[in-house]
Amino acid sequence: MAKKILTKIKLQIAGKQATPAPPTGPALGQYGLNISEFCNRFNEATKDKAGEIVPVEITVYEDRTYDFITKTAPTSELLKKAANLKKGSSKPLSEKVGTITNEQIKEIAKIKMPDLNTENIEAAIKSIQGTAKQMGLEIK
Repeated sequence: MAKKILTKIKLQIAGKQATPAPPTGPALGQYGLNISEFCNRFNEATKDKAGEIVPVEITVYEDRTYDFITKTAPTSELLKKAANLKKGSSKPLSEKVGTITNEQIKEIAKIKMPDLNTENIEAAIKSIQGTAKQMGLEIK
């Protein structure tokens, strides 16, 4: 018999850097989960992504057990890394903060494919281009 799901928690944690401190501890603690066990499992699962922001979806069951899946880094994080930026533009339409090539966008689209709701690489590229424009990146 399938376990009954109590809730789903979505967090963004730096790879290999989960600690019981906020936001992780309070988010899991309110459901009575073993926070240090989660931190150890998450850190082990993300040891190859140290320092990257890793979205994680934690499914909490009524018997206080849980499962989690990690996702690919947010598109904005991948774009900032590719364009060598600290942050996006506060006025993306008028203030450009950097440039990115179509080749870099295609690479990011390939990385993001498992988390996007499309099988079509062209649609994925358009989605990434939209994010890039909203961040004030110029596409060359």
